[in-house]
Amino acid sequence: MTSPCHTKGVDAQIIYTVIAGLLLIVSALGTIIPVLPGSLLTIVTLLGWGWLLGSGASWWAAGLGMLIAALGWSASAVLTGRKLKQHQIPKGSIFWGLIGAIAGAFIIPVVGLFIGFALGLFIGEAARHRKFAGALASSWATLKAMGLGILVEFGCVLLATSVWVIGLITHFATR
Repeated sequence: MTSPCHTKGVDAQIIYTVIAGLLLIVSALGTIIPVLPGSLLTIVTLLGWGWLLGSGASWWAAGLGMLIAALGWSASAVLTGRKLKQHQIPKGSIFWGLIGAIAGAFIIPVVGLFIGFALGLFIGEAARHRKFAGALASSWATLKAMGLGILVEFGCVLLATSVWVIGLITHFATR
C-alpha cells in the first residue's frame, strides 16, 4: 500500500519536509526579529509536518519540538516579565518603545526596529525619571531583560528544530 502523500516523480513528503525546514529557519529568525511570530510559527510548522507525514517518528519529533517551543515561548515571557517587574518598568515605557520600534523600522531599514525600540524606551523612561542616569539605567535593564527572553526563546526554537532533524532522519530511514 502506498502512502497518501506519494506522488509520481517527486515524493510529496520530501516537499513537505523542505517547506517545513524553510519555515523553521524563518521561525528562528522570528525570535530575533520580533515582527515574525517565531515560536508560534515553529509550533504550527511542526504540527503540520507531523500531520502530513503521519509516521510515528514524525509525530514524536513534532510533539516534542512543539513542547520545547511552547516552553521557550512561555519562559521568555515569564523571564522578561519578572525582570521588568523587578526593575519596576511601567507598561507606558514599553509602549513608547514599541512606538519607537515601528517608527524606526520605517526610518532605518533592518536595524531601525531595534534602534527605535531602544530610543522610544529611553524617551519613555526619561519622561518618567526626569534624570538622564535613571532613565539610562532602567532602559538598559529593560533591554537586557528583553534580550534574555529573546535568547531563551531562540535557543528553544533551535532545540525544537534539532529534534525535528532527528525526527526527519528517523522518518525517512524507516519508511
